[in-house]
Amino acid sequence: MKLILTHEVTGLGAPGDIVEVKDGYGRNFLIPRGFAIRWTRGGEKQIDSIKNARSARAVHDLDKAKQIKASLEGSAVDVPVRAGEGGRLFGAVTVADIADAINKKVGGSSVDKRKVMVGNPIKSLGEHQVTVKVHDELDATVKLNVVPA
Repeated sequence: MKLILTHEVTGLGAPGDIVEVKDGYGRNFLIPRGFAIRWTRGGEKQIDSIKNARSARAVHDLDKAKQIKASLEGSAVDVPVRAGEGGRLFGAVTVADIADAINKKVGGSSVDKRKVMVGNPIKSLGEHQVTVKVHDELDATVKLNVVPA
């Protein structure tokens, strides 16, 4: 099945890419969740609009991305969470929590939750590290201080 991706799918492609997937994966997962649309000859206009929107959202300038990376790596980010006795959390710290804390620290909405990569789930208080994809060619390592709320 030939599809046009409308969102980034890990291991498959970026928005605007034309991909070939198995019928069940496309019909049961990608299309119902809005990650892709069926490929048609008239879909070329949709591909252009998707790629234009993607390029408008991306950080174009590598210098600006380097500034964002320097500000992210410059200091630790505090993430307040609910915790019980002994430093155990009620659940895990989500990438949305991390992205919100980083955006509050930096000021603005420069970090999207889909760009935050956490190796192992964060389930304890203390200092942790996560990777943030700032640009296609540039990753930043951010220090997190998970503190009780």
